[in-house]
Amino acid sequence: MDSLGTNDGETERGWGWAALLLLACLGAVPATISQVSADHSAADRREAPPRSAYAGDAACAQCHRKESEFYKLTPHARDSGPATAKNITGSFSQGHNVLHTSNPNLVVNMVARPDGFYQSAVNLANPENRLEERFDIVIGSGRHGQSYLYWQDDLLFEMPTSYWTWNHEWVISPGFPAGQVHFDRAIVPRCLECHGSYFTSLAPPLNRFEKNSLMLGINCERCHGPGARHVAYERSASPRSEKHNETIVNPTRLTRDRQLDLCALCHAGAVEPTRPPLTFVAGDDVHDYLAIQPPTPDAPPDVHGNQVGALEQSKCFTSSKMTCSTCHNVHEKQENAEAFSRHCLSCHAISACGKYVTLGSRIRTKCVDCHMPLLESGKITSDSSAGTLHAMLRAHQIKVYREASEAVERDLKGK
Repeated sequence: MDSLGTNDGETERGWGWAALLLLACLGAVPATISQVSADHSAADRREAPPRSAYAGDAACAQCHRKESEFYKLTPHARDSGPATAKNITGSFSQGHNVLHTSNPNLVVNMVARPDGFYQSAVNLANPENRLEERFDIVIGSGRHGQSYLYWQDDLLFEMPTSYWTWNHEWVISPGFPAGQVHFDRAIVPRCLECHGSYFTSLAPPLNRFEKNSLMLGINCERCHGPGARHVAYERSASPRSEKHNETIVNPTRLTRDRQLDLCALCHAGAVEPTRPPLTFVAGDDVHDYLAIQPPTPDAPPDVHGNQVGALEQSKCFTSSKMTCSTCHNVHEKQENAEAFSRHCLSCHAISACGKYVTLGSRIRTKCVDCHMPLLESGKITSDSSAGTLHAMLRAHQIKVYREASEAVERDLKGK
């Protein structure tokens, strides 16, 4: 595991600060996964269901073909995958494949070769001093951006360069030090729990995994629970009965809190896990697995921030029975901001908006831009030669954002 720094191109080796920081943030929770019964209740489930408890998406598609075909196109389904030309969003063409860091002597070249794609870090003051690794895994659908992982034997690491879609740039991966390029940030189980569907940990160290066990993408059973029993029941000659509902989880039949917990598992921030990874299954109380803290008022939005908690602070939430799925249909491609406004108008009359008097029906598609605007993240940042870049992320506390509302009004009046 290597890094290029500012010390005249000297190469550092060993476990760097990034790996230690990640361990501190995520906690050194024992990650060994062993065979246990999938029927264990949440109260006594201390280990993940075995791989044999899961049926896989192909089995689901045999009966749910329509949902399966649509779901393949969603950001969740495409949240991770092999590092192929189809899956990597960033450009490898000349003029668009070089990252200039804040250290003028340090650049990272994105290189496409017949055997794969590479990140090659070069110290221009000493071109012989370079570090290079091959892309193995893509993290992120590319809607906002992507990060990339590589294997060193059975150890998994994050690569130092990511890609941001909104500005079409290669950037230093968020959280990496300024003016340096590290290849030693360990990927721990909690990372894969939210960016994959299944894996077998071989810890210690925490970033050691059985490579062939990785099931990439967020699959059906992350929200519906282990499905092997359900498939076996449906394929049997047993007459359909209430037992059918006991073999699979239909999230719409869960209580409101348990529905929210499905999302909170990965949309409540980088919180401390209190049980081993993959132990949570659909229908459980997520607070039994994660030490989730309520968000502070007006907390800046963050991909790793508590989006569910921010939603719960909204008047729309407290005065209704809404959940995440009120607006998000996970079986379909992500809508754009304008299309989301129709969900708002299912409860709110357009004429009730204070801007309706002056702007009229032109505000019909602007609900989200006014009440859930894109804001700069204070946590997802990247060092660059032009300074610190901030990710633009959608606020999930629904309220009046005066600056955003005024910007929308100016834009509509200018048309």
